[in-house]
Amino acid sequence: MAFSTIDLTARIGTEIRTDAATLVSGAHADTILALLQRRGVLIVRGLHMSREDQLAFSHTLGRVQPQGEGGIFKVTIDPKENPGAEYIKGAFFWHIDGASDDVPNFAATLNAKSLSRTGGSTYFANTYAAWDDLPDEEKTAYDGLRVVHSFETSQRYVNPEPTVAELNFWQMRTPKVHPLVWTHETGRKSLVLGSTADHVEGMDPAQGRVLLSRLREWAIQPQFVYRHDWTEGDLLIWDNSGTMHRVDPYPLEENRMMHRTTIEAIEQLVGA
Repeated sequence: MAFSTIDLTARIGTEIRTDAATLVSGAHADTILALLQRRGVLIVRGLHMSREDQLAFSHTLGRVQPQGEGGIFKVTIDPKENPGAEYIKGAFFWHIDGASDDVPNFAATLNAKSLSRTGGSTYFANTYAAWDDLPDEEKTAYDGLRVVHSFETSQRYVNPEPTVAELNFWQMRTPKVHPLVWTHETGRKSLVLGSTADHVEGMDPAQGRVLLSRLREWAIQPQFVYRHDWTEGDLLIWDNSGTMHRVDPYPLEENRMMHRTTIEAIEQLVGA
């Protein structure tokens, strides 16, 4: 089948028109990777990709993290399907996956297996574009700042009154310090923000949190954001190193299920 693309907004989001066999073949892998890093989010509508094809396609993009069942992780808040379902509610808030790891993962794919009747739209914010549009004096002020990211901080959005057992579990993941401004190997820069961001090193904690909130508000302005309203069978790929994302809340009983693969980091997270 032919391979063609159409941009969905000016700054983020591109639809790919092709079939599963073409994606699995890897014939357009380099094009897809370049497009992904330029546009942030790619969508193939109504593809209904099998788990085997989703994995095979993901391997054309990079090393797949061994999560879930053979690399397929079930994204659902149904505890019968996912024992860690409670923490997934953190996805209702703007975040970057793996920000409490040494280096956030490069990318991920989502395959819509079943949808909720209400809620469930996913939003992506282009943090490359958000950086590009900052005034020069702010860029100078922010380059070199370092931010402490914590799994506990993100979970307090979901559960502000944790038990001791919950706190102990959250704190098993050591906080990580990342530059506020990620200088990529390409020379482009993006902001590293989201619900894991706790405070700015060397800055008064209250002032640092105001700065982080202000930059998040800047980065989620409409010109930087793509909203995806799912249909069953959609395949979506996003550049996790240059976007934030969140999902609209949806009811547990509506059985929303996504299959996700995660592509490992391809570069170090470094400042200027």
